[in-house]
Formats: sequence, C-alpha cells, structure tokens
Amino acid sequence: MPRDVGPRINERITIRRIRLIDHEDTNHGEIDTLEALRMAQEAELDLVEVNAKARPPVCRIMDFGRYKYEQNKKAHESRQKQHRAKLKTVRLRPKTDPHMLEIRVAAAREFLERGDKVQLMILFRGREMAHQEMGMKHCHEVAKRLEDIAKVEQAPRIEGRRMSMLLGKK
Repeated sequence: MPRDVGPRINERITIRRIRLIDHEDTNHGEIDTLEALRMAQEAELDLVEVNAKARPPVCRIMDFGRYKYEQNKKAHESRQKQHRAKLKTVRLRPKTDPHMLEIRVAAAREFLERGDKVQLMILFRGREMAHQEMGMKHCHEVAKRLEDIAKVEQAPRIEGRRMSMLLGKK
C-alpha cells in the first residue's frame, strides 16, 4: 500500500495528544486529539498535522483544500522564476568577415547575459582544414571580446571538421 504524501489530516492523526493551534491562530497547548477533532468539525474545517516531528505533534485547524491550493500555487511560482541554462550555439567559418564576427559576438553576449552557455563552433570545409590557426584566432578573438562577462569553460578543440569552444557566464 503506497504511503500518503503530505500531512496527516482529521482521523488519520492517530496519536492521543497533540499541540493545537486553531483557525484564529490561538495556541490551545496540549489537548486530546478527539477534542481537537470535535473543535475542527464545529468550525467546519480540518485538523491538519503541520509538524509531525515535534512531541507532541503540532496540529492546526484550517481549510485543507485551500492550504493545498496555496502550496501548489507557491510551488508553481517558484518553478516559473527558475531559469535553466541552455546551450546556445554560435557558428562561424574561418573566413568570417569582421562585421559578421561583431554580430555573432553581440548574439553570444545576449545569450550569456540571459544566463545561457555559449558554444562557439567554427566549421571547416575542404582546404580550410589546413588553416586551423584561423579558427583558433577567431576563438581567441571572441573570448577576448567577451572576457568582461564570460569565462572559457572548455578551451578550443577540434572534433573532425569542427572546432568548438564553450563559454559560460562569470
């Protein structure tokens, strides 16, 4: 039988005595569980165990449906505010002209400011493979232009006909 997740409520609280806080935030101290259940039923609310580790456990009289709704809403808002870093690729060629290089650097800067990582990829074709130093020059140039906000996480390395370098935010 799978164990219920979340706090125990109403009749699922099996311990004899609990520490009770009612729906008006009044602390009633240690009280019999049956008495607390009766008080919750009179108020047409639920008895919810908020701290099971305490001795005696702390229970509160509240609307459990509303409590769960608010917990889900808080969890959803915290997930919305999270930003997962994505890997963005900026592609260059060894013969990329200086103006195009500026545009690619500006795009990489924008990605880094958003919190993403940037993979600089230089593609070689045909006889360009004989001039890998041109690709290295581009890599070092981009790293130099972005050194104020980025650090090189992976130095330029060649994989087949591609040279790649990884940049992350400082």
